[in-house]
Amino acid sequence: MGKLQSKISFHTTKYRAEGSVGQAGPAGASQQHSPAHTDAVTSVAALTPDLCVSGGRDKSVAVSSWRSGAALRRFLGHEREVTKVTSALDCSRVFSASRDKTVMMWELHGASGPSQHFPGHDLVVTGLAVSPDASQLCTGSRDNTVCKWDTETGECLGRAAISRNLVTHLCWVPGEPYVIQTSEDKTTRVWDSRELQVAHTFPAKQHIQTCCDVSQDGRYCLSSSSGCAGHGAEATLWDLRQTRGRVCEYRGHFQTTTSCVFLPRGPALAPSIATSSSDSTVKVWDQDTAGKG
Repeated sequence: MGKLQSKISFHTTKYRAEGSVGQAGPAGASQQHSPAHTDAVTSVAALTPDLCVSGGRDKSVAVSSWRSGAALRRFLGHEREVTKVTSALDCSRVFSASRDKTVMMWELHGASGPSQHFPGHDLVVTGLAVSPDASQLCTGSRDNTVCKWDTETGECLGRAAISRNLVTHLCWVPGEPYVIQTSEDKTTRVWDSRELQVAHTFPAKQHIQTCCDVSQDGRYCLSSSSGCAGHGAEATLWDLRQTRGRVCEYRGHFQTTTSCVFLPRGPALAPSIATSSSDSTVKVWDQDTAGKG
C-alpha cells in the first residue's frame, strides 16, 4: 500500500495515497496479501468490525478481513461488472447489483452460489437498500425506476418510475420505512417504502447527486455532488425531521465527491462525516461546523 499522509486544517482531515504499490511506509513494509479481485474494485461496504464486502469489474463479490486483508469468500454469478454491494443489518446476507441488470443475494455462511435473484430492471442497477429486518430490498437503476422486493421469495412488490430519475444511490433510514435516494437529476428524494411513493424531495442542487447516507439516529442524511475545478463537489447535510431543510454544506474538494458517509461516533468524539473525491483525497469533517473552527 502507499504511504498515508494527513493534513489537519480547520478541523478537517485530508488523506492522500502516494507512492507505488509495495512502497514501505514510515513504520516499515506493510503486510501483503493476494488481492480479492482481479480488476478494479467498484464498491465496498462494512459487514462487521472484522469483515467487509466488495464488488468488482471482475464480476465477483468478495468477503475480506479488515484486519488481515485476506479474502475469506468469493461469490461468482454475475455476468457483468458488480456496481454496488451492501448487507443485511445482521450481516448474514450480502446483496450485489450489476451491469447485467440484476441483483443477487448471497448467504455469508452458505453455498457459494446466490440464494436469490432479483431480475427486472432494464438497465444497470445502481442502488441497493435493505430494510432493517432484511425482509425487503429496494433497488434503483438508470432505467429511472425504483423497485421493492421480497427477499425470501424474490417477488417484485412494487415498481415506481419517475422521468429522468437516473438513480445513483439508495440507503434505508434506520428503524423507519423510508429510503433515501440520490439521482442524476440533481435531487435527493425520500421514498415511503410501504406504498413506494415519494414522501419528500429536497431542493435540487446545481450538480448531479452521486451518493447518500443516513445517520444512525435517523435524524440526518447526506448527499454528495459532482463537480469540476472547485465548482460543486460539495456534500450537503439535510434534516430528516419536520423542518426537512439544508443544515450545512462541506466544501473543499476540487473534483466530483464520489461518496459520503457518517462515521461511527465514540463517547468522547464529535459527530463526523467522511467524503471521497475524484481529486484523489478523502476528507473527514466535523459534522456540526463543516470543518470551520
